[in-house]
Amino acid sequence: MRYPQGGGLTAERQAFRERVRMEAVAMFAVGRGSGEIAKELRVSVRSVQRWRQAWSAAGQDGVRSRGPASRPKLSDALFAVLEEELAQGPVAHGWPDQRWTLARIKTLIGRRFHKSMTLSGISQMLRRHGWSHQVPARRAVERDEAAVAGWVKDVWPYVETPRRRSEPGSSSKTKPDSR
Repeated sequence: MRYPQGGGLTAERQAFRERVRMEAVAMFAVGRGSGEIAKELRVSVRSVQRWRQAWSAAGQDGVRSRGPASRPKLSDALFAVLEEELAQGPVAHGWPDQRWTLARIKTLIGRRFHKSMTLSGISQMLRRHGWSHQVPARRAVERDEAAVAGWVKDVWPYVETPRRRSEPGSSSKTKPDSR
């Protein structure tokens, strides 16, 4: 499994996966079959086969994890700088309101660090560092519940598309009711 931005697994999850590989190595030494090991460890047979091949070639060290496939785009030091920039707020960086969106963070990363990242990569990086999306805790003070209820009752039925008829119709757009 590959994860963007150099990882994505917590240290606990990485340690768990390493333990599973080492359990498989112990089972290889006893001579158990790949299907049996896969079923017991709840992994794919193909993974067990790859581990067995690496074990045969290089022993226990061949099965150990070599870490993430690539380094993260933003190091811990750069992410600390990004957090400082985010703490200043969007208005300090030229946006008209106080909402940080992924697109704005992407622009900020591009301006500040001259690096390009995808929106999903930014989202995953922020989650890995303990950030979460924000949802307003309450409704706006200016909200008029009576006006909203009136709109839903009076205007929405006319805006909403009518329901389909219950009697048979036609699937043809050019010849309606041609049955």
